[in-house]
Amino acid sequence: MHAATRRAIFRRLQAANPAPTTELLHTTPFELLVAVMLSAHTTDRSVNAATRNLFPVANTPAAIAALGVEGVKPYIKPVGLYNTKAKNLIGLAQQLIERHGGEVPATRAELEALPGVGRKTANVILNMVFGETEIAVDTHIFRVANRTGLAPGRTPREVEQALITNTPPEFRKNAHHWLILHGRYVCTARQPRCDKCLIADLCNWAGKIV
Repeated sequence: MHAATRRAIFRRLQAANPAPTTELLHTTPFELLVAVMLSAHTTDRSVNAATRNLFPVANTPAAIAALGVEGVKPYIKPVGLYNTKAKNLIGLAQQLIERHGGEVPATRAELEALPGVGRKTANVILNMVFGETEIAVDTHIFRVANRTGLAPGRTPREVEQALITNTPPEFRKNAHHWLILHGRYVCTARQPRCDKCLIADLCNWAGKIV
C-alpha cells in the first residue's frame, strides 16, 4: 500500500473519531491494567460486567491481594478462564506491592514480568498511561491490517512492527484505538460492513462488497 493511502486512511479515521479511547471501564492506571489483563480471550463487555462489581470492592493492589484467589473468583466469572485469571490477578497485585510500591511500572520489561501480562497488555499500558506510541495488536487489528493491506503480517508481532514502521507519526498514538473500533464494528470477521465503511475505496481487500 502506498504511503499516501495509509495517511488517507488514518485521516478519515481521525476525522470520524478525533479522540478515540478504550471501551474498557477504568479510572486509574491500575484499573486499566487489570481490565486489559482480564480481556484476553474475551470481550470488553464481559470485562466491564466483571469490573463493575469488582472495582467498587477492590480497585488497588492491596485490596485485590487481600481478596485472595478464591475471594476474587466470583467477581471475574463473566470473563471466562477465571480460575487462571484469578491466580494471575492476585499474583500481579502482590508483585506490584512487593516490587513497585503498589504503582504500575513504566517499562515494558517490568510490565511483561507481571503475571498475566503479555506484550499486547504492556503495549496498551505504555500507550494509554505513559503516552508512548506503541500499537497493541489484537484479533481485530490483525484482521483489519491484513484485510485492508494497511500492514500485512503473518503474526501479531509482524503486524505490530509494520504498523509502527508505516503509520505516519502523528497517527501512531491513536492508531490501535481506531483500528480496534473499526474491526469491532465495521470490518468484522464474518460479515464486514463494506457498504458502511468510510475507507472502503482505499482498502485492498479483494473480497470487499461496495
